[in-house]
Amino acid sequence: MMTKSKLLRMDNVGIVVESLDEAISFFTELGLKLEGRGIVEGEWAGRVTGLGNQRVEIAMMVTPDGHSRLEISRFLSPPVVADHRNAPVNALGYLRVMFAVEDIDETLGRLRRFGTQLVGELVQYENSYRLCYIRGPEGLLIGLAEPLFSDT
Repeated sequence: MMTKSKLLRMDNVGIVVESLDEAISFFTELGLKLEGRGIVEGEWAGRVTGLGNQRVEIAMMVTPDGHSRLEISRFLSPPVVADHRNAPVNALGYLRVMFAVEDIDETLGRLRRFGTQLVGELVQYENSYRLCYIRGPEGLLIGLAEPLFSDT
């Protein structure tokens, strides 16, 4: 007997940064839209994260189709305790977010003004995708994929 999953959707992916403004600018240039920005603070928030009394500035960004969100956080307190931004692609844990783009060459050109660097090479996987990893603001690892097929 198969049980239907109760999962509704993936709501968002979270990224912690030092400069919220720089991250918002980068992801806006990539094509996401700022949905909202504000402060999350207090003991109630710390009960969720396990950090105690916290104060975090967040920005919620949404993809053009409205289906995926990126929550960008800047911790004001407690202070950041670890830095995984320079971890290699094969490091354990959450590492990167991948975005599908229409024109990967054009996208890379636009993102260069943010100091974006290719991690390896821009490659083609069969007749399906052109793919690359880049280091975005603050060394964040971002994947880009250009589909080479039409899904319509």
